Order: sequence, then C-alpha cells, then structure tokens
Amino acid sequence: MRPRPWRAAAIAAIVVMVGSGRASGQTVPAPAPADDTSAFALRSSLKSSVLLSQLPDDPFLFPDRGSATGFWRFRLEPSGRVNDIVTVEGAFEQRFLVFSTTSTGVGAGVLPAEAAAPYRLRQLDWSVASSANADWRAEIDRAAVHVRLPRANVTIGRQAIGWGRGVLFGAVDLFAPFTPLEADREWRRGVDAVRADVKLADRVSLDAVGAFGDSLDRSVAAARLRGYAGTADVEVMAGKRASDAFAGATSSIAIGDVEVHGEAARFGDVMKAVAGGSYRFPLGHGLLTFVEYHYSGYGATSPAAILALLQDPAFRERYLRGDTQILGRHAVAALTSYEVSPEISLAGQWLHDPADGSGVVAPSLTITPGDRWSVLVSGYAPYGRAPSALQLGSEFGASPRALFLQLRMYR
Repeated sequence: MRPRPWRAAAIAAIVVMVGSGRASGQTVPAPAPADDTSAFALRSSLKSSVLLSQLPDDPFLFPDRGSATGFWRFRLEPSGRVNDIVTVEGAFEQRFLVFSTTSTGVGAGVLPAEAAAPYRLRQLDWSVASSANADWRAEIDRAAVHVRLPRANVTIGRQAIGWGRGVLFGAVDLFAPFTPLEADREWRRGVDAVRADVKLADRVSLDAVGAFGDSLDRSVAAARLRGYAGTADVEVMAGKRASDAFAGATSSIAIGDVEVHGEAARFGDVMKAVAGGSYRFPLGHGLLTFVEYHYSGYGATSPAAILALLQDPAFRERYLRGDTQILGRHAVAALTSYEVSPEISLAGQWLHDPADGSGVVAPSLTITPGDRWSVLVSGYAPYGRAPSALQLGSEFGASPRALFLQLRMYR
C-alpha cells in the first residue's frame, strides 16, 4: 500500500514548520538601507544553498528517505525618493530550485514552502520554467509608496507588516509570519495593503491596516493602539482576519537586564498566547538568549489527530497563511547567539512539544569575512517518537535530519 501523495508531502513539509517568526526575530539582518539623501538606490542579494536531509525509516510515508536540494535566490530591491515626503520601494525576486526527490516536500521546512502568499489581490508570482526535478519562479514581492506626514506615516501597496512582541512565536502577527526553522528566510513576504501609523501623542500612536485578498473572507482589517511608559509598552488591537473577528493585546518590559514580553489574542472562539523573555549572559562577549512558550487553540490535541487536521482544506489554508504556527497545542523554544569575533558567530535553536516530548535542535555557524558576503551552516536534529504505518507518533518525530549550507552575497 502506497500513501496518498499529499500525505507524505504534507507530513514531511508541514510537520516541522512550526513556530511563528517575526521578520527580525530569527534571521540574519539584511544590509542597511541606502542613504535617504539618495534619489535612487538599488540593492541586490544572491543566495546559493544546499540542503541534505534524511527522513525517518517509514517506507509507507517516506519511500525515498534521503534527498538533496539546491536553491538559488536572486533579489533586486530598488528604492527612490520623490521628494522629502514621498518615497517608493520595490523588490523583484527570482528563485531556482533543483531537488533529487519530492518526498521531502522540498526542504521540509528548512526552505520556504512554495505556497501562495496570503492577502494579495494578485500573486504576481509566476513560473518561468519547471520540470520534474526543477522549478524556476519569479515574484514581485514589494511595490509600495510611502508618504511621511507631520503626524502620520502612510504606506500604500505591497509591503511587509509585522505585529507583536514575540521573537520565535506570535499570537497577534496577522500578516504572513514565517517559521523559525526556515534557514533561508530573511524577508517577510509582502502583502497588498493600505497602512496608516498616526501619532496621537508623544507616547501614543494608532496603527490601522487594511490588507486585501481576492475576497473579503481572505482580507484583513485591523487596528492597534500603542503606548509607552518608561521601559514598558502596551498594545491593544482588534479587527477581522479572514472570516475571524479577533481582539488581542501585547506588552513588554525591561526589568534590569531582563526583558519580558507577552501576547494574547482571541480569534472567534480560539485562543492563542505567547510568553517569553530575553537576557544577555555575561559570558565572553555576551550570550544572548531568548526563551518563549506558545499556546495555539488551532492545534491538534494529540499527534494522532494531526493527519485528520491536514486532510481539512480549511485548516491547511489557515496553516499556510500563518493563522497557526504549530500543529500541536503547546510549544516551548529557546534561541541563543554568541559572537566569537566580528567574523564568526554561533547560534542554537531548540523547539520542543511538551505534550509528546518531541522536538528539534538546530545549531548554526555564520562566517562573515566582509560586508558583502557570508556563509551559513546549519544542522537539524529532531527527536521524538517516529511515525509508524501512516500514523504520527509525535509532532516532531516525522521531521528529517538535515544539513543546510548557504553562501550569501550582497551589493
């Protein structure tokens, strides 16, 4: 008996894609933007990646255990200043993928999933050429006009938007969040939106967003009120995301050298929450550590219920657009980073499901010989009860062991 094609791909590609990601939380920062005094600037980046992975020994789910994937991403980011008030930005990206087998779902979460981006009137993401083991795509990922007024900033067009205080997870991040296991993600995907950030007082502002899909049930209308006092900040927000009415709140505070943050939101009758903190341990140059807990009411109550959820098209749509970042109900995570020298940095990431005892450990090394290029090496070591006879034993037990290498070049 051979498994249904969607089932093997979904388990391998989706099960390890857990945790929400803020655009600034778990990626290497992109180069600084061009000087604002320039009338026109053009940044570019080229990333060449290799992923080697091995799935668990279950011939029913994974007839091809081992795979190799090559991935190239070329991105152009033009920007221009019309005058002191109006600026424009764009981003055009080409992606070329070569893979030895499709059984791993093209990277199993280490590489971004090739799914349609949410909240776009038109995707503007098209296939240039493809074959059984290769795919070449092009995408317009940014196309926006920014207007800076005395007490407001207005942005119209395809843009990146991130809400919340979470670093590895997010309860209130509505706009195309991504997962911390995606080693090849530096930029949040753009959404088609109108956004106005209005300053109401010195420490109070209102941020209103309308992000549009091809129907009202695939759009977002939301607003958040933000306030600051000393080292503490509070946000309250409400609106409608797709078919769900929602309300939420976030807060963070610095207590000495410790930062603590939290998020909570309700979508219809479903709750999501994040609680975490950060601290730089005084070891050498400083060991920066983030720890977070995430609860998602969308998740399965047990590993055995995950496959039933994945058969539901509505749930798969929710998952791919980021409504839920984990397939279970609970997750804890830690992220540490240490700068050995200006050229060498180390990082480690740990994701764990406390309900079934499974998880993934992901150490990484980044070498940056100069301002224009760097090398990233990451490993992925899952643990937990393995799948058997088309049944998942744990949330992370079906994840592959993987090695990821990437050369990044900027200009």
